[in-house]
Amino acid sequence: MLSSFLLGATEGGLFDFDATLPLMAVQVVLLTFILNALFFRPVGKVVEEREAYITTNRAEAKQKLAEVQRLETELREQLKEARLAAQKVINAAEEDSDKLYREALALANSEANASREKARREIDSQRDSAMAELKADADNLGNLIVDRLLASK
Repeated sequence: MLSSFLLGATEGGLFDFDATLPLMAVQVVLLTFILNALFFRPVGKVVEEREAYITTNRAEAKQKLAEVQRLETELREQLKEARLAAQKVINAAEEDSDKLYREALALANSEANASREKARREIDSQRDSAMAELKADADNLGNLIVDRLLASK
């Protein structure tokens, strides 16, 4: 009892419904509004902005990934086409070089044949002239032998 006398409260039982209950209710509601205005709304706003930012970035990342995959596919196709074109150019260059080689070989063969034929003709003409000269010398030698034999008799 001494404690209730010092506190100035009257003894009423388990619950006292005096002015403190509505005052406490007003304080809780006021504190809720103040906390909501000062902390919960700004924090909620930041959280919502962050979620929106993450959602936006995620959507952009998905779009960029799809774009990258599309570009990769296009680049692979371009690379395949470039390889085919390069192979065609290489084949054409090989065919051209083979054709030029065959033409050069044919030209060299024809020049060698012409040179060989010219050398053969020159050799034949020199042989014919040597044979004619040899025949003339043989005839002269034969005549000389006959003349000496006839002269010695």
